[in-house]
Amino acid sequence: MKPQAIGVVGAGTAGLASACLLARQGHRVTLIEQAPAPAPVGAGLLLQPSGLTVLTEMGLAGPIRERGAPIHSLFGDTPEGRTVMQVRYASLEPGLEGLGVHRASLCQTLDEALQALPHERLTGSRVRALAHGDDRVWLDLDQDGHHRRRRFDAVLVANGSHSRLRPPAWVRYDRRYPWGAIWAMRPMPTDLDPNCLRQRYQGAHTMAGLLPTGRSPAAPDQNLVSFFWSLTVTELDRWRAGEVDFHAWKARALEAWPRLAPVLEGLNAPSDLLVATYRDVIMRRWGAGRLGFLGDAAHAMSPQLGQGANMALLDAREIASAVAASADWPAVWARYHRARRGGIRFYQRMSRWLTPAFQSHGRLVPAARDALFPAMDRVPWLRREMARTTAGLKTGFMR
Repeated sequence: MKPQAIGVVGAGTAGLASACLLARQGHRVTLIEQAPAPAPVGAGLLLQPSGLTVLTEMGLAGPIRERGAPIHSLFGDTPEGRTVMQVRYASLEPGLEGLGVHRASLCQTLDEALQALPHERLTGSRVRALAHGDDRVWLDLDQDGHHRRRRFDAVLVANGSHSRLRPPAWVRYDRRYPWGAIWAMRPMPTDLDPNCLRQRYQGAHTMAGLLPTGRSPAAPDQNLVSFFWSLTVTELDRWRAGEVDFHAWKARALEAWPRLAPVLEGLNAPSDLLVATYRDVIMRRWGAGRLGFLGDAAHAMSPQLGQGANMALLDAREIASAVAASADWPAVWARYHRARRGGIRFYQRMSRWLTPAFQSHGRLVPAARDALFPAMDRVPWLRREMARTTAGLKTGFMR
């Protein structure tokens, strides 16, 4: 495709990665971000082998690995010591691993690559509305208190799960999950396995996790661990309002998982932890004409499988590949949908089906989980499929 003027809305993982890849192809990329400047915020995330492959192809494996923590396995158990889940990446391939990383470190790595390329950047710019026709897309922007209208040959929207730019006719389903999480970035305890994501389950009403996360831009000399604790959105509202007995919660957390003691030390109020909510978004299409959606803006899902950043990186790779191989935008979207449909639909369904087993007040489903998951681990083919699912390598139920 000849060079195009392409607007990319959102400077998260999908936006930065796609902007970088398209700028490398010689397109005139404009990155549009609502925040006035990048900030070292966000929780830790687990980059799976699928996402790491994209970063390797982009030549960014070195920088991101310097900032992250290699993850060799995932392990989940109950307070009684019953193992529920264990996944080892090396069971798929020797040396295969994930990478725990601070979200800001991932964005910093992608942004450094983009900064080295010609592009335009509009920060502090909120997209109020968009209109798309056969040959152009128009964006209405609020920038520094002024209204502007910009015209592009094409626009890619990657502004997150709460995007308000999705055309209603394209959306099949959009709702907030009834469960979210509180989280905090903490200094890495010396007695914690630095290469394992650990989780603790008590039924499905309590789920906690500790993810080694490497270093953040705000603390470049300190290794961190990302702590999260699952709560319903009703409880999260009370948490935000400071209406919880923090010390009672802390005592409950330590009773369920004594290992949390050094992580929770120094946390004294609800405001010491941040709140995260999630959406479930299913779109009938992710792009048409000269408009498209990537990352969580296109397919937000429960965090049960930890695939958000990986899906965003795969989206960016495939849209860049389709643009490079196609002569026009209808052909781009036909190619993109063929490449991404199977993987997106698979992980959306699996995330939705797994949620009641880890975030609910039911008793039957978590009891079945505690019995079924260890049994699956004893069957070689199922153990391998569980590992491939976790690693982000599945493109369908049988692929």
